[in-house]
Amino acid sequence: MADTMKCIVKARPEPDGLEMQERSIPRPSHGKVLIKVQTAAICGTDLHIFNWDHWSRERVHVPRIIGHEFAGKVVETGPDVEHLKVGDYVTGEGHLTCGFCRNCRMGDGHVCENWRGIGYDVDGCFAEYIVHPELNTWLNDETLPPHVAAIQDPLGNAIHTVFAADCIGNDVAVFGLGPVGLLAVAVLKAIGAARIFAIDWDNHYRMDIAGRLGAHHVIAASEKNAVDYVMERTSGKGLDVVLEVSGSPEALQDGLRCLRMAGDLVLIGTSNKTVSLDITNDVVFRAINIHGITGRRLWHTWYKMKGLLASGNLEVEPIITHRLPFDDFHKGFELMQAARCGKVVLEL
Repeated sequence: MADTMKCIVKARPEPDGLEMQERSIPRPSHGKVLIKVQTAAICGTDLHIFNWDHWSRERVHVPRIIGHEFAGKVVETGPDVEHLKVGDYVTGEGHLTCGFCRNCRMGDGHVCENWRGIGYDVDGCFAEYIVHPELNTWLNDETLPPHVAAIQDPLGNAIHTVFAADCIGNDVAVFGLGPVGLLAVAVLKAIGAARIFAIDWDNHYRMDIAGRLGAHHVIAASEKNAVDYVMERTSGKGLDVVLEVSGSPEALQDGLRCLRMAGDLVLIGTSNKTVSLDITNDVVFRAINIHGITGRRLWHTWYKMKGLLASGNLEVEPIITHRLPFDDFHKGFELMQAARCGKVVLEL
């Protein structure tokens, strides 16, 4: 093994600010493994860091190796590693939890009070090698292609979102067709949602993917009123479930108005804007159930994902629109910035 590795570093506190650098290969300490990265996917969070927005400026200390979606092989184990061995094909849960706070001990590690994230709080996976805790390392099925294994983090977000409400055999809308929204469409198709309404403002590139994934209705909200469209097709009753993935305040309001009485609104989209809601008439008097989603439930979501991928019913390949060499990372970020892609995977 060489002594140094290539890695993508947020080197400067400014928009872009990314550099390919040479760093010493880290060594695994107690309870950790060294993974040779095969594939790494660009996430919306990485784009926030690329743009150096308010969240990034508050959270990320440069220089930092970014990235948190990956797959690879274990090449070295540290002391006290008991369950993984050299050669294992793995990916990683990117939320590092303390294991001791009330939420962790109650089985809610995805909302650990002290969690840290790889790629922004600690060095991430946009590198030839990454050290990762054994407890956060997931053993992949050997038949799972590395470019698919690399997107299990956002796929897990989509699965957590879909399973927060009863979507099987029900009418469901997905507002926002970014990568997680598209993955939610794929999951809904796999589990047998009755009718899937895929709604975006005007990104026809991603709307086309939603149609290929099996959405029954694909709606450009810039061209037609999404609420009227849904109500006309549900006899004025509304949908059973709305998944809000865009973070748009307007989409959230439309989503509420698309719901039937006692329907479920599941929120995973985030926004820096203030949202104004008519809580009395749109929520309380209509008995709407609202669910907030963050990350993946540890480890419930991962086992759900493993089963869905093994079933053969979950089709995610159309969402992986670009597979680029690691050195072409700037092209990947340009595609993400222009929203002319699904998932972008960098291959080492």
